[in-house]
Amino acid sequence: QLQLVESGGGLVQSGGSLRLSCTTTGLYMGLYTLGWFRQAPGKERDGVACINNDGGISDYSDSVRGRFTISRDNAKSRMYLQMDSLKPEDTGVYTCAAVRVVGLIRCLEPRNMADWGQGAQVMVSS
Repeated sequence: QLQLVESGGGLVQSGGSLRLSCTTTGLYMGLYTLGWFRQAPGKERDGVACINNDGGISDYSDSVRGRFTISRDNAKSRMYLQMDSLKPEDTGVYTCAAVRVVGLIRCLEPRNMADWGQGAQVMVSS
């Protein structure tokens, strides 16, 4: 089980950029698949991006592919989400999550994650 804490949220204008960070306990971090999830106002939480245990493969939702980039630094016990070309539709609470899986997984599915942070608010104004 990991503890996860998000940072880097805030308010940005449409077309701008933000970078979210997720700091973890770091214990056996190389054994965990990690992901970013978003809950827009009035909607269920959905997967935005996820990354496998060693950072070799990533997946993105269709709505953010080409604009967002997920990365991780296991030595620093951190995961990042670089968000570019932000749109008002990207507004929501962004939460990082983890599961101790090193193999194949549908990591954009919230139910496949085991450990969750508290979330960081991102608001994109038009």
